[in-house]
Amino acid sequence: MILVTGSTGLVGSHLLYKLASNNETVRAIYRSERKLEQVKNVFATYGGDYMKVFEIIEWVQADILDIPSLTEAFKNVAYVYHCAALVSFEPNKYQLLRKTNIEGTANIVNFCISNQVKKLCHVSSIATLGKPTNNEFITEATHWNPEDDNNVYAITKYGAEMEVWRGTQEGLNAVIVNPGVILGAGIWKFGTGSLFKKAHKGFKYYTSGTLGLIDVDDVTSIMIALMKSDISNENFVLIAENWTYKQFLQGLAESVQTNPPKKLASPFLLSLGWKLDWLNHKLTGKRRQLTKHLTTSLSSETYYSSEKVKDALNYKFKDIRKTILEIGDSYLKQD
Repeated sequence: MILVTGSTGLVGSHLLYKLASNNETVRAIYRSERKLEQVKNVFATYGGDYMKVFEIIEWVQADILDIPSLTEAFKNVAYVYHCAALVSFEPNKYQLLRKTNIEGTANIVNFCISNQVKKLCHVSSIATLGKPTNNEFITEATHWNPEDDNNVYAITKYGAEMEVWRGTQEGLNAVIVNPGVILGAGIWKFGTGSLFKKAHKGFKYYTSGTLGLIDVDDVTSIMIALMKSDISNENFVLIAENWTYKQFLQGLAESVQTNPPKKLASPFLLSLGWKLDWLNHKLTGKRRQLTKHLTTSLSSETYYSSEKVKDALNYKFKDIRKTILEIGDSYLKQD
């Protein structure tokens, strides 16, 4: 029996489709019936009789912060994919991020140990990696510096990793994947899917930074391959290609058949933007859209290397431009 947490998110839902399609015995955690519609939307992007795949899965209503529900979810489980996490860069969400990402992961690790789970795959992020020196590529060996001005999401995802490594010290076999910006179809209201929706409306500005991109199909394929391998207690950076934000936004616009942004957002404009966003949050209580850390990231040039996973699995990543065009086409069909 395979257990998947975060099954209604982008990685979790695409992973579920792949596992169930391969006739694996799968149990999936979900928190609300409404979220299941999101999974069906993802499955629909694969075409065919996707509901047949959906019905193969054993769905269990549970929460990674609720011990009694996890007790039921972990019965007879041999392998666990921990995809559940809260993604937010809003400083005021720090305590919620800590509870979900660190405490929630600690619960999963503890249940894996007590139920003698054979192997855990934890989905982390490149946010937990250190910052480069001398414009070097960031790898698994680029260590986290707690003294840096790290954003709240990165801090809590790093804390989650520490729980997994703690579990390995207690006898748990685990692998950690550190993906960059994950691109996949089916969820358009938030996450990277919402970028296709925004691109369809039109972006006015692009920024000067870079980002690491990967297809969700690559992420899930690598996760499954690592779980089936003898590799244990290691982490892997998952980046298919490093792109500039200008290149990325142009690709998004092309995929949804709109005009690309023509203006570069200056550091002054970005600084003004996050300050006005902060003021709007204080006055109206609306959620933050642009933070200081985010604007710094949008203007930073960082490059990642995935040579370790390529060598370990003899893996070849999908072409990102093709991925973006395929997702854009899927968005236009489902919108």
